[in-house]
Amino acid sequence: MKNKQNRQIEFIPIFKSAFYSPRYWGIWLGIGIATAVAWIPPRMRDPMLGCLGRALGRFAYKARFRAHVNLSYCLPEIDAAKREIIIDDMFACVTQSTILIAELACRDPKRVLRRVRWHGAEFLNQLKKQGGNVIFLVPHGWAVDIPAMLMAARGQKVAAMFQNQRNALVDYMWNRVRRRFGGRMHARNDGIKPFIKSVRQGYWGYYLPDQDHGAEHSEFVDFFATYKATLPVISRLMKVCSATVIPLFPVYYGRTSLLHIHMLPPMEALRNADEATVARCMNQVVETLVRPHLEQYAWVLKLLKTRKPGDPNPYQLPVR
Repeated sequence: MKNKQNRQIEFIPIFKSAFYSPRYWGIWLGIGIATAVAWIPPRMRDPMLGCLGRALGRFAYKARFRAHVNLSYCLPEIDAAKREIIIDDMFACVTQSTILIAELACRDPKRVLRRVRWHGAEFLNQLKKQGGNVIFLVPHGWAVDIPAMLMAARGQKVAAMFQNQRNALVDYMWNRVRRRFGGRMHARNDGIKPFIKSVRQGYWGYYLPDQDHGAEHSEFVDFFATYKATLPVISRLMKVCSATVIPLFPVYYGRTSLLHIHMLPPMEALRNADEATVARCMNQVVETLVRPHLEQYAWVLKLLKTRKPGDPNPYQLPVR
């Protein structure tokens, strides 16, 4: 069976009998190991996971190269030695955050909620009292899925958009985990209308602003020390959904095994701004949330893929 996509409602991952075939046995082994490690107390597992992530990151040549490119373009004041440290710490965050998600997938969410610190929760409390629609603007951190899962575990309906994974079993398991506590998932290839419908129905929306969607509908605006093709869609979503937009960024500290969820005040000034201003404000939010926690950000993404005419492709791998 294929993944079922109801374009009027939501994306529902469907298990395939092909997942039992030998080609997926390695994935099943990884899932089993992650599940087992999730039962180890966080203060014991996080140092081991950090060391593992740093070690694996040394062999992830292409991903490490992209991270170096992004950091050199965005933060040129950071020298090469410091970039190496940031990237090593980033790979430590990958393994630690992945197992935190595995813990949410197979254990009582109250265990994780006890280790969460909410910063800016007063904004949510006010919105709950007002009863308005909400869209979170969430930069690509390694723990990006966890706040939405925790909100759903506490009874708040959440709707999020996602990009399908290349591996079908990984895609199935990842989205199955995301939906464990309810809420809705909307595949990007289904368009944005199902997401808008969910927000209008009272689901809190979860939107990631920093993906590169090409030049056609994007604005070239400043992003850290460089520029980026940014889709200024958030102001349109505010209007069509009658929603308040709140920036949010999760930060997982392996040394303390605590998840800090940072929220900024609502972005009300964007309602009547032009598209270039909206795009720049979106990037400023990413900068504000990410700069104090550089190791938490997914620098491995091709954030700067779309360049202005004449500018070279920054991700062209050097000849080895």
